[in-house]
Amino acid sequence: MKQPHSDALVFFGATGDLAYKKIFPSLQAMIKRGHLNIPVIGVAKAGWDLAQLRARAKDSLEKHGGLDPAAFERLSGLLRYVDGDYSDAATFQALKKTLGNAERPAHYLAIPPLLFGKVVEQLAAAGCAGPGARVIVEKPFGTDLTSAQNLNRILLGTFDESRIFRIDHYLGKRPVHNLQFYRFANAFPESYWNRDHIESVQITMAEDFGVQGRGKFYDQTGTIRDVMQNHLFQLAANLAMEPPPRLDSESVRDEKVKVLKAIHPLTPADIIRGQFHGYRDEPGVAPDSQVETFAAIRLELDSWRWKGVPFYLRAGKNLPVTCTEVLIRMRQPPTMYEGFDLKSNYLRFRISPQVTIAIGVNVMALSDNAAGGVNEMIANHHPETGEMDAYERVLGDAMSGDATLFAREDYVEEAWRIVDPVLKSETPVFEYAPKTWGPSPTGTDVVPPGGWWNPEVTP
Repeated sequence: MKQPHSDALVFFGATGDLAYKKIFPSLQAMIKRGHLNIPVIGVAKAGWDLAQLRARAKDSLEKHGGLDPAAFERLSGLLRYVDGDYSDAATFQALKKTLGNAERPAHYLAIPPLLFGKVVEQLAAAGCAGPGARVIVEKPFGTDLTSAQNLNRILLGTFDESRIFRIDHYLGKRPVHNLQFYRFANAFPESYWNRDHIESVQITMAEDFGVQGRGKFYDQTGTIRDVMQNHLFQLAANLAMEPPPRLDSESVRDEKVKVLKAIHPLTPADIIRGQFHGYRDEPGVAPDSQVETFAAIRLELDSWRWKGVPFYLRAGKNLPVTCTEVLIRMRQPPTMYEGFDLKSNYLRFRISPQVTIAIGVNVMALSDNAAGGVNEMIANHHPETGEMDAYERVLGDAMSGDATLFAREDYVEEAWRIVDPVLKSETPVFEYAPKTWGPSPTGTDVVPPGGWWNPEVTP
């Protein structure tokens, strides 16, 4: 059930990198759309005052998205600031005073997960977590199943599940949501969206850059924890879920949880891990690091619709392009065209950098009646100025009480259940050259039938 709109937004980590690059631009965009008119209270331990926070916000907007003078003036009028240590009760008493009569504050924890418990306990002790309050937490939500369960216990000790919003900003991207819309707003996909017609599904999330100075963070995280267990699992769930009976948040999230429950835990035979050459030279990275910068996994779904259809997920850094793409490869039909090199039909969804829906079909070559080839029927959409950013969408939804785009407790724990076995096993890490498609170890089954589809991005 949708909740009343929040009457204040509190964001912890107001002087941090996430706030600088994403939160301030999103807040300005919300103001421009008329979606934000409540106090915005930044909390941090920086020795700052409100004037310095406003200056930080202005600098953020000038460098990330563009400063709109009128919108920034309105944002400045909404901004408040509380400076103090998260371990100090006085900080939270000052926050309580700044909240004034607000009864439905949304507390956004844009801070390391290790601080979640401390902040939540202090919010409760200061009377800032009443029945109308909600909490918004950033990923990573734990590092394995046990830590995720512990975090859930901490949050549920103060907030009930309906008031906990676990952000995966990837779900805020319009093209990701469009996967569901394509399936359930059109009649024809259902006729072939099953094991009778689909041979395999593959999802690639490629980045053409390295760790960009975040070596210390990445060496404690790796590709599986950073994007596989959350972003790519969400894409897989959107592709594999059953039609929900209603579009309310619980009905949609129920179907996503059913997908994860049908997936077998990963074994070492279901995964390839790689590390690009030169990663160990990055600042903050251990000289003998075994952390993966590339991973490819195979998922098996034990459900009526998908039994026998493998899902292949691949993500990595320092690959040839930056692109996220889904390829659904169809089974070969019986054919009377002997001698033709006919390929499997496919459906291709590109999530970024632009949005593409393409259908690959066999057609007869124009110059030769005895030859054929694959052509694509393509629909493209390039992002337009003014389109809603992912963080703007998820923060707006959290403040309005719509939980559809947020991970529920059971979803998070099911996702960790799937990857936990390979996180705890010592699977080998294969080196790969930068700007290639990852390692190519022999004797592996983590390759889709017909091979991986390598996205190409043209300028």
